[in-house]
Amino acid sequence: MIIFALVRFSTIHIFFVFLFAFSFTKAQQSDSLKIEKTDSLKNKKAVKKAIYSSARKATIMSAILPGLGQAYNKKYWKMPIIYAALGGLGYWGVTNHTKYKYYSNNLIAEHDGDPNTINTSLYSSSQLIVQKNYYKKYRDVAIIAGTVVYLINIIDANVDAHLKTFDVSDDLSLQVNPYSNIDYNNRLYTGLTLKLKFK
Repeated sequence: MIIFALVRFSTIHIFFVFLFAFSFTKAQQSDSLKIEKTDSLKNKKAVKKAIYSSARKATIMSAILPGLGQAYNKKYWKMPIIYAALGGLGYWGVTNHTKYKYYSNNLIAEHDGDPNTINTSLYSSSQLIVQKNYYKKYRDVAIIAGTVVYLINIIDANVDAHLKTFDVSDDLSLQVNPYSNIDYNNRLYTGLTLKLKFK
């Protein structure tokens, strides 16, 4: 009887020891999960902050000097394109502005009544107006196009900095498949479906 009571007592104790150990382990696991979640959130915030910081830096650099943001993003091949576009548009704008000033000054000389200033262009007054407006128009187009290239350079640097962490690994696959379906009126619908799979 005493032996049975001791066996029963020890069985109950063993059960409570296992129950306590199990709950303690679960508590430790939940604590470690909370720590892991907190760490992962901190890591995500740090990564977002780093991306925002690098994108901001690249944007400011490209705004100060075109192409500098692309160099910061290590996209060196874009720099010659930017400088070729800006250089070409700059040359075109300066050439058109020089011609515009030439015809504008000759038009003034034609109408100012001063015998010391003469029209050296050999164009009439109406032809000078046409020439002046022509070169003014293309000078303005060159200025607008140069401004657009400058803004594209800034936007490109910003987008490139944001896409540094974009996943382009082999774990992604895009499938394009034909699609067809017949509705309840027996009309056939066809098209394409795009499926993006994460391996």
